[in-house]
Amino acid sequence: MNALRLVQSGFIALAAVAMLSGCKTPGSIAEGGIYVTRSTCPQVGIPAATGDITLFSRAGRTDSAAIDVVAAITNLRASCTEDAAHVISTATFDVVATRRDASEARQVTLPYYNVIAQGGSSIVAKKIGYVALNFPAGSVRAQTSAQATGRVARGAVVLPEDVQRELTRNRKPGDADAAIDPLSDPKIRDAVAKATFEQLIGFQLTQEQLRYNATR
Repeated sequence: MNALRLVQSGFIALAAVAMLSGCKTPGSIAEGGIYVTRSTCPQVGIPAATGDITLFSRAGRTDSAAIDVVAAITNLRASCTEDAAHVISTATFDVVATRRDASEARQVTLPYYNVIAQGGSSIVAKKIGYVALNFPAGSVRAQTSAQATGRVARGAVVLPEDVQRELTRNRKPGDADAAIDPLSDPKIRDAVAKATFEQLIGFQLTQEQLRYNATR
């Protein structure tokens, strides 16, 4: 899990919203407050410091003169489907790379991770994949695309009924708890976090590569 040790995910803060009626328009203001629809699909993102990778021509060197190849994950997007048992998230992304020496044709293979995280901190599944970048002779640039799939049990993304009732309960001006965020209740907050998942994509970095990304 080296590549995930520096992750401080902000997705849960965005995802931890009420499971509200689908008949309301997301973001609309109506009697009782602002209505936001919570999706059962995992949110997709690239954790900090793992979206790019730098290879050096010599071991132990990290100066600019020794940079060999630089690559970055970009254009990350996802689609979500469901079957009887699972919510299935399919992420696609591009990897774009440049190199210093363009004299000969060359292939560079880079590892990436595909993680399903629960509640912003717990890793429930992880797979390692590889992308191959082919540099033609005379070209300093290469690009390729990849796809990664994650599955979450349908039952895991459904909020308990009592939590749904509390989140969707009508609150009128003047009520004692009208201005109180239901997520301030640890029970409600923990239940929403437990039912919220992320699909995280990034390069599988060594400790040295993580340190370089974090300190450069």
